[in-house]
Amino acid sequence: MNLSAYFIYRPIATSLLTLAISLAGLIAFFQLPIAPLPQVDFPTISVQASLPGASPEIMSSSVATPLERELGHIAGISEMTSASSMGSTNIMLQFDIDRDIDGAARDVQAAINAANNLLPGNLPNRPSYKKINPADSPIMILALTSETMSRGQLYDAASTILSQKISQVQGTGQVTVGGSALPAIRIQLNPVALAKYGIGFDEVRSTIAASNINRPKGTIENTTQQLPIYANDQAKTASEYLPLIVTYKNGAAIHLSNIGQALDSVEDLRSAGLKDNQPAILLIINHF
Repeated sequence: MNLSAYFIYRPIATSLLTLAISLAGLIAFFQLPIAPLPQVDFPTISVQASLPGASPEIMSSSVATPLERELGHIAGISEMTSASSMGSTNIMLQFDIDRDIDGAARDVQAAINAANNLLPGNLPNRPSYKKINPADSPIMILALTSETMSRGQLYDAASTILSQKISQVQGTGQVTVGGSALPAIRIQLNPVALAKYGIGFDEVRSTIAASNINRPKGTIENTTQQLPIYANDQAKTASEYLPLIVTYKNGAAIHLSNIGQALDSVEDLRSAGLKDNQPAILLIINHF
């Protein structure tokens, strides 16, 4: 007797077995996970560079272009996109799925080092890179507010203390600080006063840059020793910039206060964050 004979001579058992299999299949169908696309983590690295005050055109030509030339030599890049905005450039590098992300990160660091001589000399910080997954959403957003600290001071504390500590927590992939920028001194010049004294913008810029050079003021030496002389005369607040002497006209000193004003501010005025209608600094946390 073959196998099919058992089902032919036992129609009731066959019907019950068929019903049980159908019911089990129906239940299993509704338990299946639904996903439009498979969960695939593409090796992706983000390269960021900032130059406060630079226009998007300058960021694109002077910062993004040299970086793209060096980054384009890295093997295994499947897609490279860049976006330049006021004072910042972001370059996204997506690698082949079988590319080792740690090896790609080392190549990115080498490319940044190679492009260093081609970048503007007044970049406040060297370009940085981070390993990210563009498909992931933030797992947490922290908002910092204060009634006693300015936005620049909050941003400084968030970027130099909190973000570094949070990045050390296991499972944290990226911590992005937004809502403001680092503290800075903004000099607002009066064009009428500049024209009156015959002073150019470059002359003012050179005076401000020379006032903050951190180098020895001189040396004391004898036959056996040479000792450098240091003096901490760097201007750190807006009030310390006002007495700077820009030039001399007819034997009289022209101070910065005569041609403009200095304000305690931040590097980027066009970046803002709010929480409950109060200025806030945001820490956006992504996981690996």
